[in-house]
Amino acid sequence: MKKRKIAILGAGAFGLSLAVMLDGMGHSVTIRSRHCEDLLRDRENKDKLPGIKINERIEICSDISCVGGKELVVAAVPTGQVRSVMREAAPYLDDMAVIANTGKGLEADSYKRMSEVINEETDRPCVVLTGPSHAEEVAVGMPTTIVAACGDREKTAFVQGIMTSGTLRVYINDDVIGCEIGGALKNVIALCAGICDGMKLGDNTKAALMTRGIWEISRLGVAMGGKMETFAGLAGVGDLIVTCTSMHSRNRRAGMLIGEGVSPEKAVERVGTVEGYFCTKAAFELSRKFGICLPITEQCYRVLYEGASPKDAIRSLMTRPSRRESENALYDI
Repeated sequence: MKKRKIAILGAGAFGLSLAVMLDGMGHSVTIRSRHCEDLLRDRENKDKLPGIKINERIEICSDISCVGGKELVVAAVPTGQVRSVMREAAPYLDDMAVIANTGKGLEADSYKRMSEVINEETDRPCVVLTGPSHAEEVAVGMPTTIVAACGDREKTAFVQGIMTSGTLRVYINDDVIGCEIGGALKNVIALCAGICDGMKLGDNTKAALMTRGIWEISRLGVAMGGKMETFAGLAGVGDLIVTCTSMHSRNRRAGMLIGEGVSPEKAVERVGTVEGYFCTKAAFELSRKFGICLPITEQCYRVLYEGASPKDAIRSLMTRPSRRESENALYDI
């Protein structure tokens, strides 16, 4: 395998897990973090990825110009920071550099997908990395499969070639919209799954939530231009399963606190970055824009932003008018 020069923008859990994995494969890796003093001292992010040491070979810096000369630049920051970080990086990017993004969410207010945001700031496409991939497991080499999605197949093949290893299998997908919507909206359903767990509602409830949830995700995704089959794959049901069931999931953990009676604002404050909190509002507004009924998303919005109780939300869902399971109409589920 050819040694590649790679920059990881962000020192959160997933960015660090990729850095450790790519370094182990023999690539030259640089991590850029705005505040890297602790990382340089400890060679470890004790808050986000405790126990995972960062090899001395990996360069750590705070200077965004480090992206210069890199063949692959991976944005691994929360969605709210993607635009500002890529705007900083843009002047230093090599003409042939490939950009990849790991964030799973939609931009606040504009509700744009991250690939759209990156294209606006860099005037080039990016490869979307998504799928069931908890950083804690990627970092220690547990077998993981993800999707690389981009309209440019040469770029997805390039990323696939760099990242595929004995522990990480990368599939290519041309459906960028579907992959990004699946990755973003599964956070909404995962937050709801956590609420159910916090209320101790059992396996039946969660199975129903996840099944109807993937329908909501796919309906909105298709309306926005995604392909239905994408939501049956890694970027859809695969990511949904892992995020709804794992304690690694911040969305699920925040939901559990809400289900136990903690206010949504306090739950988010205690857990940290909870993409599902912000994505719920985006999904709710998008459903109105496209004229699509998303009952679970709507009730989650009521709980998070309008003070509704989880019990009332569940009652509203369970007492909706009866339906066939597979409705043909896109707008009534």
